[in-house]
Amino acid sequence: MRAMVLNQLTDLTKNHSPLQLTELPEPVPAKGEILLQVTACGVCHTELDEIEGRTPPPRLPVILGHQVVGQVAKAAGHWREGDRAGVAWIFSACGECTYCRSGQENLCAHFRATGRDAHGGYAEYMTVPEGFAYPLPESITDIEAAPLLCAGAIGYRSLRLANLQDGQNLGLTGFGASAHLVLKLARCQYPNSAVFVFSRSESEQVFARQLGAVWAGGIQDTAPEPLHSIIDTTPVWLPVLEALRNLAPGGRLVINAIRKEGHDKDVLLRLDYPAHLWMEKEIKSVANVCRQDVSEFLQLAAQIPIRPETQEYPLEAANQALMELKNRQIHGAKVLRI
Repeated sequence: MRAMVLNQLTDLTKNHSPLQLTELPEPVPAKGEILLQVTACGVCHTELDEIEGRTPPPRLPVILGHQVVGQVAKAAGHWREGDRAGVAWIFSACGECTYCRSGQENLCAHFRATGRDAHGGYAEYMTVPEGFAYPLPESITDIEAAPLLCAGAIGYRSLRLANLQDGQNLGLTGFGASAHLVLKLARCQYPNSAVFVFSRSESEQVFARQLGAVWAGGIQDTAPEPLHSIIDTTPVWLPVLEALRNLAPGGRLVINAIRKEGHDKDVLLRLDYPAHLWMEKEIKSVANVCRQDVSEFLQLAAQIPIRPETQEYPLEAANQALMELKNRQIHGAKVLRI
């Protein structure tokens, strides 16, 4: 099978082709696993973190990709050959700890991530435990489904954690694949709420207004109204301070990011308690996704309906898609067609 393989960690400012197109044997599913013939795989900012070593894979080489859509080629459990299935960031968890038993497998100490701790979907085939694959609504195409499995599902979890009430103002800091789906979801679930977007990119600000944001400005701008909840999807620290400054008393900031870059940690030295945290403001982090998040969001996306804006690339153009993501050339979600 063909696969785009990461053989070593690298600096993407110096190496624009971190993945190598490689011919590999078709994987053999273990007991309790299914084999997927991959048809589409979303490209996520987390892959940049893996490549550059901020969220390093435990072993190399590895096949990246955790927004995977395909057809079941070898079945297990309730799956049948030919079924459409999706795979998200959560590849597996122990199933036995307190968190797993309570439906919080995203917090399991043995959480394994697709495309990091196990081979992912930048390939023609992959295997996955049968309980960690998801049936896909017939009304959603393979290309549309791929971003819903991570960008959509983690956005859905973030919006739930934001504790927004209909009629309250929502802020989104950063406007990539996840945030543009959150905006679409929020407009449907909270029809009386206004959405305000902060982005360093003028093209993303324009895109946000096109999708229904009532206002869009720069990261350090002040929103025209106080915001009751803000979801931050950026990889840096400065937007956290700016979001706290824009929060209304009693508001909640949800940080939907797997990490923050270290080079601007000095921003935290400028944390001003009265301006940023006073008046019972809250900060909540998001850790991964649970299977329930993925299943619920897929059904919501089909019902509402929610469809991502996508840009398609062939498998061998994965490096191009990654570099465009690195350079903020974003308009919705990037998807590889396998």
